[in-house]
Amino acid sequence: MKTSKLNLWIMLAMSVLLVTSCTPGSEEFVEQSAGFFMGLWHGFISFFTFIISLFSDQVGIYETNNNGALYNLGFILGISIFYGGGTKGTCGRRR
Repeated sequence: MKTSKLNLWIMLAMSVLLVTSCTPGSEEFVEQSAGFFMGLWHGFISFFTFIISLFSDQVGIYETNNNGALYNLGFILGISIFYGGGTKGTCGRRR
């Protein structure tokens, strides 16, 4: 029983580390701008990035060095997919 709780905590810590390792504002996009897929990823992890950005000035929610419309499209798609988009409206009962 105790081993399963320990494994759960280890998996949770590894998941948080994996998700937050590619947050916007990192040194990765100094020379190269972020594209569609990084925008999609940053949209997926926007909730976790927001929490981290409350405690750290080095992490932002949005990558400022991006390629424009494609990054924005990926970011919006990532946010809408992660938060449910418009699919929640179809779950209701029809009258």
